[in-house]
Amino acid sequence: MSEALIVEVADIVEEAAGIRSLRLRKLDGTPFTPFEAGAHIDVTGPTGVLRQYSLASDPRDSSSIVIAVKREATSRGGSVAMHDVSIGDRLRIGWPRNLFALAERADRHLLVAGGIGVTPLLSMAYALHARGADFRLVYFARTRDDVAFGDLLQNRAEFHDRVQIHIGVPRTGHKRVLASLAADLTAESHVYTCGPVGFMDQVATLFGSVVGDDHVHVEHFVADAVNTSADRAFRVEVDGRIYDVPAGKSILAVLEENGIDVFKSCEEGVCGSCISGVLEGTPDHRDHCLSAADKAANKEMALCVSRALSEKLVIELY
Repeated sequence: MSEALIVEVADIVEEAAGIRSLRLRKLDGTPFTPFEAGAHIDVTGPTGVLRQYSLASDPRDSSSIVIAVKREATSRGGSVAMHDVSIGDRLRIGWPRNLFALAERADRHLLVAGGIGVTPLLSMAYALHARGADFRLVYFARTRDDVAFGDLLQNRAEFHDRVQIHIGVPRTGHKRVLASLAADLTAESHVYTCGPVGFMDQVATLFGSVVGDDHVHVEHFVADAVNTSADRAFRVEVDGRIYDVPAGKSILAVLEENGIDVFKSCEEGVCGSCISGVLEGTPDHRDHCLSAADKAANKEMALCVSRALSEKLVIELY
């Protein structure tokens, strides 16, 4: 798949209240390049708004790809427009990127979804089943009408016996359910979660103490607000040239103002498009795409939101 590809909407399914899935295929009918479970793509909708959507389909099926879109009441035009898309319409998509990959070695995988967060975990479930891995998919939804891909998960999926769906459990009751799952995990297990921020924080806190923080993988759809009141200026060096980054601007913005082309997409620290290498200095990580282990290593950073704890950073553009 190239960086910019025009695809056709081959099928639309109303999966749950306010959630629809779109099956996309190439115009010439040729197969897609296989993608890794957990990957997402950029999608430019009818209004020109670009958003990232997780791939929810079976990675082994290259004939088409599936995304799911939740209609957001506070949408700036992206999700609303995608809910007006019809079969036969065309969309522009980008190359799959994966910052939410499955661990290669684990004695057990636990997938924990909240609401629309089930989408990236679906592709993971397909992949884990195909490799014969020990896994379970646990899905929390407010009501039965809010369960996306319900029939697939409970009846049609080849891994439906690995799925637990919890409906109507209040946030205060999640801990009890999750604690019962923790008993089956070890320090060699990995946990993956996607959903509302508070939900993911609860999952990460509970299972981090069991499997280790670096074995808990979190996928964010939106960025949290960042307190920038204490931001200060610093310098960044790229290819031997040094640039001043003032408190009110990002590294990405400063580089672009100086004619340096940086690949970007969300500009919110979620998609991972602008991740670059760090050769010297200490980043102030503010993204939601790098893992805890990656942030601790300080070898990479997201240029759109992260800043510097040191007076200077030396970075390498990918």
